[in-house]
Amino acid sequence: MNPPPAQDEIIEFLLRPATYGIAGPVERVETHIAVVFLAGERAYKLKRAVHLPYLDFSTPELRREMCEAELALNRRIAPELYIAVTPVGRMPDGGLQLGAGEPVDWVVEMHRFDSDSLLVEVARRGELTPAMLRQLADRIARFHRSAAIGHRDDGAAHLREVIAGNRAAMMALPDALLPHPRCARLLSASEEALDRLAPLLDRRASRGLVRHCHGDLHLANICLWRGEPTPFDCLEFDAELATTDVLYDVSFLLMDLCERGYGREACLLFNRWCDRMDEGDGLATLPLFLSLRAGIRAHVAASTAATMPEGPARAERQAQALDYLAAAEGFLAPQAARMVAIGGLSGTGKSTLAGQLAPGIGRAPGARWLRSDVLRKLMAGVEPEQGLPPDAYSPENGRAVYARLAEQARVVLATGHSLVVDAVFARPEERAALEAVAVEADIPFTGIWLEAPRALRADRVEARIMDASDANAAVVGKQALYDIGDLGSWHRLDASGTPDDVAARAMALL
Repeated sequence: MNPPPAQDEIIEFLLRPATYGIAGPVERVETHIAVVFLAGERAYKLKRAVHLPYLDFSTPELRREMCEAELALNRRIAPELYIAVTPVGRMPDGGLQLGAGEPVDWVVEMHRFDSDSLLVEVARRGELTPAMLRQLADRIARFHRSAAIGHRDDGAAHLREVIAGNRAAMMALPDALLPHPRCARLLSASEEALDRLAPLLDRRASRGLVRHCHGDLHLANICLWRGEPTPFDCLEFDAELATTDVLYDVSFLLMDLCERGYGREACLLFNRWCDRMDEGDGLATLPLFLSLRAGIRAHVAASTAATMPEGPARAERQAQALDYLAAAEGFLAPQAARMVAIGGLSGTGKSTLAGQLAPGIGRAPGARWLRSDVLRKLMAGVEPEQGLPPDAYSPENGRAVYARLAEQARVVLATGHSLVVDAVFARPEERAALEAVAVEADIPFTGIWLEAPRALRADRVEARIMDASDANAAVVGKQALYDIGDLGSWHRLDASGTPDDVAARAMALL
């Protein structure tokens, strides 16, 4: 067998358009562990022959194994993007050929997508829509539900390693880049939080919520492929590192959204993911998870700055590191929980208001938003936007939905997370039952009852597209006969204005 050629020969070969039988140029994208070649409608990822403390790509056989792992792992969540592991082979005449000859190296072959389709760019253009975020949350939740379970009962052990890694990385940096006293306080607070949460984390592991996840889920590792947000580039070189609590996995994306200024988008994605995963008690872990993710980004940015010469670019990267450090501190800062309930007949704009209020209530990434229309669909085993027949709205089913709302509210408040609940709440006993949950938890409660003219409500429900509510003009007419009874402590609010006007009036109540 011929000795493997130096990778510079392979890189030169992969840069030639003739290698792929195309006329156009081949673009090259580099990272510290890979080189990606963009040729026509394909992308080819070559792993660098490097041996680092956390990975070993030093031999062709190791690179082949990692290419195969990358293909298999990413096909779990993005089967549309990943095509094959393709050899770079030595031919009898001594030349190289893609997909033939005696293998001397390996590439992961993928469908090519434009860099403009990366979600980090989509977000920057202001094009990250609610529908897109719902699609993304649904895809991530399906992936998490099907991912292989990590067979261990110690859910806290992995996070202790993360904190230890943060400590080693932060303290190895110059104090001028990351102030050591602040880092020490952050690490101490992280350890205290982990000690407090360890029993919960262990219970979650025993329930199968520690799984082989994506491991590197952020906006730059998600693209729009054929109109649908598609995560790619799973962490392939360390299965243990990627095997973690599913909420810790999605927390990277939530932190990334929050720190880029997309708090409303983070809140929407968070709530949709929680709905699809039936997430409850895990919300207690969210401050620690978000903080750890920000802490990792802080020392990575500072480490990059340390390798750069003095100048604007280094200063910018150092400022980024300090921003992430401040975020890591802020995520762990205590914040009192509260409950807001929004009721009103169909078409008064309950869900619109709830979606506007939730991002600004409580700790990041905003309040947990429980919506009766979504819960009813999930209890029926259908997609949130799928219609239900009239018998799904029987009094018996209605009582079951409101009982489940109260049960979920009780779980959320026990985690210390704030809550927004959105339902009709036409009956006094429904309103009283929910308020009692807040009283039991000793949590401040605000009930808001929305009112709008019947004609306006009918117009609004008829204009809905792909919504969880099945209400129509006939339902609005039926509800006009309701006797809602005494509202008690709930505040009446005129909901006939624009969403922004209604939200401003609601915020004044809060």
